[in-house]
Amino acid sequence: MKVAQELRAGSTIKIGNEPFVVLKAEYNKSGRNSAMMKFKMKNLLSGNTSDAVYKADEKMDDIRLDKVKAVYSYNDGGDFYVFSNPETWDQIELKEEDLGDAINYLEESMELDIIYYESTPVAVELPTFVERQVVYTEPGLRGDTSGKVMKPAKINTGFEIQVPIFVEQDEWIKIDTRTNEYVERIKR
Repeated sequence: MKVAQELRAGSTIKIGNEPFVVLKAEYNKSGRNSAMMKFKMKNLLSGNTSDAVYKADEKMDDIRLDKVKAVYSYNDGGDFYVFSNPETWDQIELKEEDLGDAINYLEESMELDIIYYESTPVAVELPTFVERQVVYTEPGLRGDTSGKVMKPAKINTGFEIQVPIFVEQDEWIKIDTRTNEYVERIKR
């Protein structure tokens, strides 16, 4: 059993008799109400996606899936993303909706895990941290140091995240893929 608050994108759970993979997980605590978790989930059997809200301390059945190391190869120009198993060189195809938030960090030759449910590839699991280059961000304003000042920055995959004001264009940063948050600058 897992508590809802522990679930992240890529986690797999069973609700009733149906297996689901979490595509997006968002923690929400407001005022007097109890903490809640909002999920976007994909049914592993039917392929349907749905939204659900659970209390953060609610227990869920955790299911174990097989993981296979893979390398991202390319997008076929349509809905499919192609990965290859470096041991067998078998090609594995996943649809865009199978990838969830992982699509924001995919780069050619990137290593990750493909998740299988009953011998069918259903999702990917990214490394916890990735390093990406900032390709565009506005220059920081001098003197604006009141608290934690953030600004938008576009990374080399086209995804936009919030970074501290001192981060500049062409710098490399470390990102937590579970929360889509900036961790630190990387010297290259």
